[in-house]
Amino acid sequence: MSKIHPTAYVDPSAELEEGVIIGPQAYIGPKVFIGRGTHIKAHTYIEGYTKIGRYNQIGPLSVLGTPPQHLAYKGEETWVEIGDYNIIREFATIHRGTQQGGGVTSIGNHNLLMSYVHVAHDCKIGNYVIMSNNATLGGHVEVGDRVVMGGFSAVHQFCRIGSYAFVSGMTGVDKDVPPFVKVFGIPAKIQGLNLVGLRRAGFSKEEIRRISQALGIFTDGPATIREVVQELRDIFGDDPLILQLIKFLENPSKQGIMRRKPYEGEEAL
Repeated sequence: MSKIHPTAYVDPSAELEEGVIIGPQAYIGPKVFIGRGTHIKAHTYIEGYTKIGRYNQIGPLSVLGTPPQHLAYKGEETWVEIGDYNIIREFATIHRGTQQGGGVTSIGNHNLLMSYVHVAHDCKIGNYVIMSNNATLGGHVEVGDRVVMGGFSAVHQFCRIGSYAFVSGMTGVDKDVPPFVKVFGIPAKIQGLNLVGLRRAGFSKEEIRRISQALGIFTDGPATIREVVQELRDIFGDDPLILQLIKFLENPSKQGIMRRKPYEGEEAL
């Protein structure tokens, strides 16, 4: 059985699986689905259309499933979809998608969204992502697996952040961030390999060496992206790690791909 605090409101059309806990003064609107064992904490507000998976911890005072902040939105049925084992902290906001962006804002599994995080319409977040306090995603942003975003970082609409990347606090991302790198600045620039993140994720020394070599070809070479991709294929063949980088480079957003490191002596900000 679900446990619903007497001061909470749960719409009759909402669906709650076994073991859901709804805290004091929470609001669960129509067309909301909440999976087994999820805990909705006090004063959290969830509108439909929102699907939440199992064993999540949400709130207090977070707001999920409200309409997108998009002038073209006219009340269409669009969704927020959240996976399993996520922690979404106080005052976080997650907006529904738009028809223009596919209609769904999605968050995977095992993610930590800290206080005041904002996820705008049509964003796609992978698994094991950490977004620190006040980190913000503009609309249509894609975030790969095991990305870490520092506090007060912000990502421009339509940008992509590759898996295992690290976005430092107070950073403004206006282009695609390749996998495996760390970036900092306004606008953001590549500062090198996300060595700490790769080690924590269990990459071997040999794997890190290959990734570092491949990123050196990408960031430091004078060639075009197409020439870089061909060189990476020639050197690394079907290496699955380098293929992650290659596929990312082959599918840039309209914002373009971040590439150049700061010149020697150049300020990052």
